[in-house]
Amino acid sequence: MVDPSLYAAFVVAALALCVTPGPDMMFIVAMGGRGGPATGVLAAAGVATGALTHAVAAMLGLSALFATLPALYHALRWAGAAYLLFLAVRSFRDRGEPGEEPASAGPGRRRAFVQGVVTNLLNPKVILFNIAFLPQFVNPSLGHPMAQFLVLGLTLVLLGLVVDGAVGLLSGRLARLLRRSRRVARGLNLFSGTVFTGLAVRLVAVPK
Repeated sequence: MVDPSLYAAFVVAALALCVTPGPDMMFIVAMGGRGGPATGVLAAAGVATGALTHAVAAMLGLSALFATLPALYHALRWAGAAYLLFLAVRSFRDRGEPGEEPASAGPGRRRAFVQGVVTNLLNPKVILFNIAFLPQFVNPSLGHPMAQFLVLGLTLVLLGLVVDGAVGLLSGRLARLLRRSRRVARGLNLFSGTVFTGLAVRLVAVPK
């Protein structure tokens, strides 16, 4: 169903992309820094869920709409930037306390997961990436192109989840140690807010 040589090349390329710091990884670091290890891992799981949705959309051909309808692309881009700014404001307003983990409770961790999903879904660049990247590793002569898309998409999502989950776990553990200081706790929230603001600006300033 999948060309073995193409699949091997895809795994190498996908792994290189996953370990390269990008917007999703920065988001996960910021969430882990604010809420601890579990929050970081759940933020990574949310990002992976959004990525899976994008992969399925690419498989079904729905993502191609954004390539032919620029207005829809830009609307989603601005919505994503607005959501990231909302998260930034929340981070800036959270003063934190020594030893406090604002998102350590169940609802906070669920919120981290949802925020990961929404942040990824509202990034139209991920949609265009799937359109441009995945088809390169599909071999039409083997048939079942949709199934090949699905296998490639699932592989990319799983690799991303492993890498991002580890990043979220490590950033959360480091933040837990640093949060014993009020000044550092406040600094972590400022860092998170700055990251969210930077991601929002990047999403608006670099349209493609």
